[in-house]
Order: sequence, then structure tokens, then C-alpha cells
Amino acid sequence: MRRTLHSLLFTTLPGTALAHASDQGFVLLLPTDIFITAGVAVVALTVAALFLLPDRLILRLFTHRPLAERPQTPLATMTSLAAFLALAALVALGLAGPRDPLSNLMPLMFWTVGWVGLVSLSGVFGNLWTWLNPWTGLYRLIGPTWRQRPLPESWGLWPAILLLVAFTAFLLADIAPDDPARLATLVAVYWTLTMAGLLIAGPSWLKQVELGHAICGTYAKLAAVSKRPPAGVGGPGWQLLASQPVAMGLFALTLLAAGSFDGLNETFWWFGLIGVNPLEFPGRSAVIGETIAGLGVSLALLYAAFALTVWLGLKVSGRNTAFRRAFERLALSLLPIALVYHIAHYLPSVLVTIQYTYAALSDPLNTGADLLGIEPFRVTTGFFNRLDTVRLIWLTQAGLVVLGHVWSVLLAHRIGLDIFGHGRRAAWGTLPLSLFMIGYTFLGLWLLAAPRGA
Repeated sequence: MRRTLHSLLFTTLPGTALAHASDQGFVLLLPTDIFITAGVAVVALTVAALFLLPDRLILRLFTHRPLAERPQTPLATMTSLAAFLALAALVALGLAGPRDPLSNLMPLMFWTVGWVGLVSLSGVFGNLWTWLNPWTGLYRLIGPTWRQRPLPESWGLWPAILLLVAFTAFLLADIAPDDPARLATLVAVYWTLTMAGLLIAGPSWLKQVELGHAICGTYAKLAAVSKRPPAGVGGPGWQLLASQPVAMGLFALTLLAAGSFDGLNETFWWFGLIGVNPLEFPGRSAVIGETIAGLGVSLALLYAAFALTVWLGLKVSGRNTAFRRAFERLALSLLPIALVYHIAHYLPSVLVTIQYTYAALSDPLNTGADLLGIEPFRVTTGFFNRLDTVRLIWLTQAGLVVLGHVWSVLLAHRIGLDIFGHGRRAAWGTLPLSLFMIGYTFLGLWLLAAPRGA
């Protein structure tokens, strides 16, 4: 969808040289080197401060106050049924509605509202997918029709991890991931398979396989308030300390790696690496193999780099903690980075596509209707033509990235107090990971500022 948007901007906006949206052209005029240096310095100073701050301050950051748990209500069933009906309508629109992805609600709702909006909001307000998934309402009505066999708990989130990799490959390598009919067919097949899995394996299918639940549920662990066990309110990230989510650490790593490559594969640097002229982009079909290979290499490199930081931390601290336990727990500290980069990366495009979504809601069949009474309404991209608004957008993105890394450094130190011990021992034990996060701050800010192709 981003490349559709980029193509649209390229044909309609002035100043779109270098084959990318004009906001990126303005970003190249900003003193991004200064901003990147300042952002990296903020994270580095946070790491240095951990050697001086008393443990009680870090502990206090992630303490929580217990709240009464919210009992399950029929409302969740009703909202799930409503989501099922809405999904059915979207699939029908995808198959029979307008062919233009920017006029059809199927890709607009899936990518803009779901993939960007719902995922981002779950990190702030909790797992919204439990209310909006299109399966549980129907499942509660019809009930299991035969004896269920729950999935082995030893599988953890591995099925969801494999699905996440496949979904990212579709997003980045498929020739037309925002084609309404193509996307509608895929969503319909996924709904059918998930419903079958739920009937056969019960709720364990949603917990260990279903991708929406895995992504939103993982990011929801960063929310300050939780009404589900363990219910409470506290510093963002406290839920990761109050519970021991099974295999969620590796899933968090995969989220970060997938999001990072999502930004990398649009840069001129990447096109140069695979031997493609970004000014004469040959189309997605010409780089499918390179894109999938790049995704695989990105995953492997991040897994290896993170494992090395954990191993070095255990060596430096002299602790005998099992490597697997340290790996799983410390990997959770990367969640804030993955979340803020997800938001920052999609912010420019969603500022435009949300307008198209609004217009499509008023005219879902693209027949000139005005169901919401919004006419005359025109999608505007004028904020990409002004240096002051582009500066505001980029600084918002950069600020989110820096805030997420600072948050991750503090969360890693708090987890390190449990793994490596108190005092400076935790600071030394997490130092390799902290240095990794400093480097990742530079990478994240560089990705936001780097020139991008089609």
C-alpha cells in the first residue's frame, strides 16, 4: 500500500524528484545528522545514568497497583459478531467493489485502520483485538461441535512467529498486497482456516496461532492499565514483569526485525545493495527473491546479534542464569522499540490514507454517493509540500523512536535486576544490550531520514 501511495504522490505532487514522496525530499533538507546525533546521545546518557541511579527508582518506574479484574461480559460477544459482519461486508467490497485500492474499503480498512491503527493503539490501551476479532463471538454462539484437542503448550508462539514472517513477506514481496480482490480472498481464506482451528483446538488456537491476537496481545503488555489477569495500573511495561508470557520474547524480536526490514527495503541503500536503480524501479515482481532473502537475513542477523548481547551480559555479570531464560526475558525489553518504530514508520502514509478511508466510508461503491454528508471533500497532501509541517512530522517520528529506545533501556535494566542482581551488577549485565540499543537508535533514525525509492 505504501508503494501505491508513493506512486500517487509522485504523479500528483510537485517536487517529487528522486522517485519518493515530497515529504522525504524535504527531510533530506533538514539537519537530520544533528537530530540523529542528539537522539543517540539521549539514549547513551540514559545508559550511563543506570550506573548512578539507585535501584529503587527503576523498581518504582515499573511498579503497579492491583485493580479489580473485569468479568467477561456479553458485550465482547456482540462486538466480535459485529466485527464478523463488518469483515464479511469488506470482503464483499473487495471482491465486487472498486478496483482502486484508494477507493476500496477492503485494503484501506485492513492496512490503515487494522495494521497501523489497531496495532498501534493496542500498545497504549491494551489488547483491542479481544473485542474486535471476528471469531470468538460466533464461536461462543455455536460452541465446540466435537471434542477439542488443545495445541501443545510446548509449541509456544512458534506458529504465530511463522505466520508473522509469512505475513511480512506478503506485505513486502507480494506483487499487489493492496489489490482489493487479492486481499479479500486472502482474508476470507485466513478467516475460514482460523475458525476451523478454533473449533478443533479451542482457545489455544487463538493464543498460539492467530496472528492478530499474537501481535495486539504482545504489544498490549506495554499498556499502563490492564483489566485482565494480572489486573493493575502502573508504569508502561509492568505487565511484562508481573507475568511470564510463553515464548513472547522471540515473537518480540521477530516484530522488531520485520519492522526494521520494512523500512530498510525502501531505501536507496537497499536498492543499491541488490543492484536496482531506484529511479527506474522495475516493479515488485522483479525483486521478489531479493526481498524474501533480505527478510530472512534480517531475521537471522537480529536473532544472532541479540543472542550475542545476552551471552556477553551473562559473562560480564558472572551469573549462572540459564541462557534461554535470560534470552526470553530480555527480548521483551525490545517491545517498545518495535512499537514506536511501527508507529513512526507508517505515520506519513497514514496521514493520507486515513483521508481516503474517510472518503471511501462516505462512498463505499465509488458511485458518487455522499453517505456521511462530507462533500465537498478532497484528500489533501499539502502538508508534504511545506517545510514546517514536514519538519514537525519528522521530529514527531524521531521523538517517538528516541522515546521508545529510552523506554527499552530502562525496561531492560529492570528485567536485569531480576536476572543479574541489584546494584551496578545489573547495569554491567545489560551493558551489551544497552550498547545494542544505542546502535539501533542510530539505525532507526537513519531509516527515517534515508532517501527512499518506489
